[in-house]
Amino acid sequence: MKTTNTNMAAARTAPAPTAKSPQQKPEKNDRLKEMLHKYRELLPPIGAGLFTLIAWITSHGSDSIATALYIAAFIIGGFQQAKEGLETLVKERDLDVNLLMILAAIGAGSIGYWAEGAILIFIFSLSGALEEMTMERSSKDISALMDLKPETAIRMENGMEIQVNATELQLGDVIVVRNGERIPADGEVIEGRSSVDQASITGESIPVDKAVGDEVFAGTLNGEGALYIKVTAASESSLFAKIITLVQEAQSEMPKSQRFMESFERIYARAVLGVTILLILLPPLLLSWTWGEASYKAMVFLVVASPCALVASIMPAMLSAISNSARRGVLFKGGAHLENLANVKVIAFDKTGTLTKGRPEVTDIKVYHDMSEDQLLSRAASVESLTKHPLARAIVSLAETRQLLIERPTDFQAITGWGVQANLEGDAWSIGKPGWFMQHGLEGAIQHDLHRLEQEGKTVIVISKNKSVVGIIALQDQIRSETKAVMARLHALGIQTAMLTGDQERTAIAIAEQAGIDLVYAELLPEEKLDIVKQLQSEYGSIAMVGDGVNDAPALAAANVGIAMGAAGSDVALETADLVLMNDDLNKIEGAITLGKRMKRVIKQNMLFASIVIISLILSNFISGIPLPLGVVGHEGSTILVILNGLRLLRNG
Repeated sequence: MKTTNTNMAAARTAPAPTAKSPQQKPEKNDRLKEMLHKYRELLPPIGAGLFTLIAWITSHGSDSIATALYIAAFIIGGFQQAKEGLETLVKERDLDVNLLMILAAIGAGSIGYWAEGAILIFIFSLSGALEEMTMERSSKDISALMDLKPETAIRMENGMEIQVNATELQLGDVIVVRNGERIPADGEVIEGRSSVDQASITGESIPVDKAVGDEVFAGTLNGEGALYIKVTAASESSLFAKIITLVQEAQSEMPKSQRFMESFERIYARAVLGVTILLILLPPLLLSWTWGEASYKAMVFLVVASPCALVASIMPAMLSAISNSARRGVLFKGGAHLENLANVKVIAFDKTGTLTKGRPEVTDIKVYHDMSEDQLLSRAASVESLTKHPLARAIVSLAETRQLLIERPTDFQAITGWGVQANLEGDAWSIGKPGWFMQHGLEGAIQHDLHRLEQEGKTVIVISKNKSVVGIIALQDQIRSETKAVMARLHALGIQTAMLTGDQERTAIAIAEQAGIDLVYAELLPEEKLDIVKQLQSEYGSIAMVGDGVNDAPALAAANVGIAMGAAGSDVALETADLVLMNDDLNKIEGAITLGKRMKRVIKQNMLFASIVIISLILSNFISGIPLPLGVVGHEGSTILVILNGLRLLRNG
């Protein structure tokens, strides 16, 4: 103890480490390493620029030293591009922009224009670094998801808390997540209450309250309360894992414009190199130019005619748009789908779980006996409390919301296909389809209400007490709160809407009228949904399909763009779709379409601007001649501008 106290006192009286103290060196080194890693793409162009500047200053004294420095700038700034260009030449037996620019720089140096060649290398490597940083910036928001999922979890075993690897969690395991911790697995809350920040998964900016029975997702952040969660999905099957898979696929499918540009680049590069060789050989023979003049103009042509800006017109814009949408909970599996979405003329929606909430809710209660509405609902909920039928759960849920008494019935019996019956407080209660009660006869007022409610597309159940009908309850799968507004905004974009459902026609028409849907196709089997999608394609052209179930998968696959509901969607729907709405928010569809149109506009702007610059520089070179540095600045400057224009898609609006 005495030694310990002495050491503690010494520690308290020891002078604080100075700025040069060894304790702070590791921290400074870490910061330096972090900065070097963050801006590593800029190191080659910075190095090339510095050697070029020193060489230009030195050239006034010693040409040999300046030349050596210029060569160093060539190597530092052009090594990576030369490597990529040679790999394309050797492996694919083809030319690309990288090799053209390196040849142009070497050609400039070979005829004595070392400074111009070094400037070309510097600006070319700088534009390449900016493009690479754009790619990283556009994917940073998505790849950051990889760091959100906890590696460990606290599993409850026989009342003990055991720390385990998150990948070891099995279905049915119970885990505890305390305040401020990330949830390690998809599951259902079995104890506790808290708010959970789901922005990383669904894009929702406001934390969502969670209580017993609610679903939670891996990678989301728990708020102020502790939650006990039963694991409902293995690590590789969690929604978080599906998102990562989708993200990894997001760059695998290029838009048509990018595929065209890659093919065009190879053909164009050969043409440029061929014309460059002719410019070197023919003018001295036919126009009495000197070899130096011909070579210089050929090098200028090689620089200004290279399609760097055209090639950079598409990919940065596409990746920026994909990153933007991912931040808001909309995941594309490739740029082609974003491009296709901008062209859709019709969007077809599945009904249940897509346009609607996917669960019935009580809409009407009619009482035909000497009792109140709450009394009827209380009795009905008591009888239905022993069954898990969706209609029964809706009745019980409403009774619980109103805090009504729910008693336990006796002699409960389910009559398959018709309803249920039980005894409650000495009375015989029956609840079921209207047809079950027709044998007892229904009064005119009851039949009138039944007919009216059914015409409204609602499901109606009849309640009898001691074989006398005392009331009816109507239920309906309610449309989502945002559905009607979404349809109106799609119409404003000039897009027609359709509903494809297996539900009966009367119900489908009622839902369509509430939502403002243009076209209704009801009582469809999965293969018939597929036929309707093909029919719509032949009539209108490009269409999108929105769905969430296994039965929607064929239609999702056939549509030009398949859109799946991410949270409620089945695995098959998620795998088949081209676009996933992570928080099932239909409002995001309009934003995705608008973003797709913005991306197309930006790409067209880039390609038009790049083409004008290239053509102008080529014509100027042949008509009046332009200096190589001006050609370098004009060509590479246009490349940087189109990259920066594509980066605008990272911003909303």
